[in-house]
Amino acid sequence: MMRRPKIVVIGGGTGLSVMLRGLKEKPLDITAIVTVADDGGSSGILRNELQIPPPGDIRNVLMALADAEPLLTEVLQYRFKTVPGLAGHSLGNLMLAAMTDISGDFVTGIRELSRVLAVRGRVLPAAEKAIVLNAEMADGSIVTGESMIPKAGLAIKRVFLEPADVEPLEEAVEAIEQADAILIGPGSLYTSIIPNLLVPKLAGAIVESEAVKLFVCNVMTQPGETDNYSVGDHLDAIHAHIGHHLFDYVIVNDGEIPPQIESRYAEMGAKAVHLDLDAVTQKGYEVIADRLVLFRTFLRHDAERLSHHIYKLVENWMLRKR
Repeated sequence: MMRRPKIVVIGGGTGLSVMLRGLKEKPLDITAIVTVADDGGSSGILRNELQIPPPGDIRNVLMALADAEPLLTEVLQYRFKTVPGLAGHSLGNLMLAAMTDISGDFVTGIRELSRVLAVRGRVLPAAEKAIVLNAEMADGSIVTGESMIPKAGLAIKRVFLEPADVEPLEEAVEAIEQADAILIGPGSLYTSIIPNLLVPKLAGAIVESEAVKLFVCNVMTQPGETDNYSVGDHLDAIHAHIGHHLFDYVIVNDGEIPPQIESRYAEMGAKAVHLDLDAVTQKGYEVIADRLVLFRTFLRHDAERLSHHIYKLVENWMLRKR
């Protein structure tokens, strides 16, 4: 009987959490490596006042992988609105901060909260310390702070970390070295995905790994970050930052987006990411395209359909290696 494939999922933001809800239903051994560059909202306040890595993306991933009662999950996602001193904070962020204080460090705090929530898999920060994300814009100006970059209103030339030589979490490097599959995306390209890949030893471990490497492309462009980007542009940006051809497969949505939804997104400055199939395949990527989009309040990946494709690819890769 085939053992459970070990899959490492790297990223941050809402897209990662949506996908993990689907993946946790598959017979996979999941490790999620989550960005620690966030400096906005509740996460930014806790990061500055308590000197801990930002908990928001970690909290969302824990909730996505949790086997806890829906009510408990809802309570932990609850955001205080009017209570002085608590307004804007989610209960889950405060619990992660408390666990960090009780256990003595952020990683142990995550591990303890994972136990309480019966999390299926492991959740690890990309680094033990919060990192500052900077962007050099097309006009040569530098914007500091993950939350400020999309607001600058200029095309991004490159992003870089401060400090540049940030040490990754040792467990994160080990998880990559032992992985059968490495999955990157979906999420904000410059502020959730690339920051993880800029941690030098993480990127090195991914390049060295013999795991199958998959990139899940966003469904829509992101205003201030990936305006007018095609699938190929996303891949080119990663290549420009890392200097390596990382992926074997690219998973993209080719499902129709209803016109009324397209126009709603257009008002916010976003549009469907164009699949430039010839350009992508000529660069040596294999493309898996399917109707992978669902619409509720926002467009999201169809977690069930997406996880089915990911699992089939990983399963086939394992069978080929045997």
